[in-house]
Amino acid sequence: MKRRDFTEKALIVSGALAVGVSSAAQTFEKITTTKKFDFMSPTHPNLKLIQQFFEAYGNNDIDAIKKVVSSDIKWHIPGKHPLSGTKNGIDELLGFFQKLHKARFKAEPIIMGVNDMYVIDCHSNWSNIEDGENLNAMSCLLWKIESNKIVEVHNFPENQYVVDAFFSKVYG
Repeated sequence: MKRRDFTEKALIVSGALAVGVSSAAQTFEKITTTKKFDFMSPTHPNLKLIQQFFEAYGNNDIDAIKKVVSSDIKWHIPGKHPLSGTKNGIDELLGFFQKLHKARFKAEPIIMGVNDMYVIDCHSNWSNIEDGENLNAMSCLLWKIESNKIVEVHNFPENQYVVDAFFSKVYG
């Protein structure tokens, strides 16, 4: 299978998972027939927005995060651990990021796909706890963008069981 074919299929599956099984068929049709992802355009404004987010997050720059994230953001964290659930609004999201800071989390994008409403990125993420076990994993995020702001994010961890165990141990 060609890399582009694999990536497109991963984007479609991730998008379908993000909106739930009940509407997966509609999502498949919508993404595959009306939205074409662009893998080669680093200048797309939605890619720039996500890159600004990662830079702000990496620098723990709250003001810069607020510039790219909608005040009524919905950020979905799956799993069964103390940090899982939907973060509603910028204050809840920033509180979540503050908690992540305890484990000194970092993230680095691997690949991104973009269209006029969505960005999907797969990235490596890791913790940097000095005295303890660290998490080193991959995740994919589906970012919804409206009016040049991030309005909703769905997180898809590489291994939810490992993530649940780590967060339960560190934050439980």
